[in-house]
Amino acid sequence: MLYFAYGSNMCTGRLRQRVRSASQPFVARLAGHTLRFHKRSTDGSGKADAFSTGVETDCVWGVVFEIDEAEKPLLDVAEGAGKGYHEEAVTVTDAEGGRHPVFVYIADASHIDANRRPYSWYKRFVVEGAHQHGLPRDYLVVLEATRDVEDPDRTRDARKRAILCD
Repeated sequence: MLYFAYGSNMCTGRLRQRVRSASQPFVARLAGHTLRFHKRSTDGSGKADAFSTGVETDCVWGVVFEIDEAEKPLLDVAEGAGKGYHEEAVTVTDAEGGRHPVFVYIADASHIDANRRPYSWYKRFVVEGAHQHGLPRDYLVVLEATRDVEDPDRTRDARKRAILCD
């Protein structure tokens, strides 16, 4: 199965903790969407969302991974499928113009709060994952400029920071 990661799962180390089979990554973009960190999380922060704008020139860059279908339920749980995110079938375009049918998790409208900010450890996964896979420089600049907040749970913060993208 081909999975399009555009948030913290671009960090290969984080994704492989969730689904060991994640392999053969390549960069792609999802047209008609923008990246927002407005998905309300149970931890109080904002998580990434590929928000549909319908404007073809808008795009979310990310990484396509192949995952074993048997591990998909593990990813569903980790991503909160049915609890704020839902799965959609979309088509992404790679750097050479090739089109690929993939699945992606999109925030439910009921779980969007524009006042949320990502925790700094979450933003690190997104930024480091984007660097790890060589997303376009102008997109990296936008990711790096994203306002974040510190996680008040220092134990969780330390646990998440111990996960490396490599």
